Amino acid sequence: MTLEVLAVDDSRTMRNMIKMALNTGDFEVHTADDGVHGLEVLEGISPDAIITDINMPRMDGFGFIDAVREQEKHRATPILVLTTESAPELKMRAREAGATGWIVKPFDPNKLIKALHMVAG
Repeated sequence: MTLEVLAVDDSRTMRNMIKMALNTGDFEVHTADDGVHGLEVLEGISPDAIITDINMPRMDGFGFIDAVREQEKHRATPILVLTTESAPELKMRAREAGATGWIVKPFDPNKLIKALHMVAG
């Protein structure tokens, strides 16, 4: 079973690292470079899970999560936050917005894969 994933991060390097980590044949990865772009990409796909950064231009991860959760068809889509931030209040804010989980960068590719299978599989 192939899982469709949307990865939203303003860092091209990070988007490429996520793509490489998920290049196991189990995943189809779509990418976007900020929250606004992420919402545009979402219009054409129905991902099994979404990965998002917090600190991005135009629309940050919190705004993106809020916007995704406002859409009926993505209300239950698992969202993993992948960020350098680790402050408890930011984790709490992300959970309140509707995030499913939180992974701190730099990430372990195996842990990311395991987390995606747990929330989306």
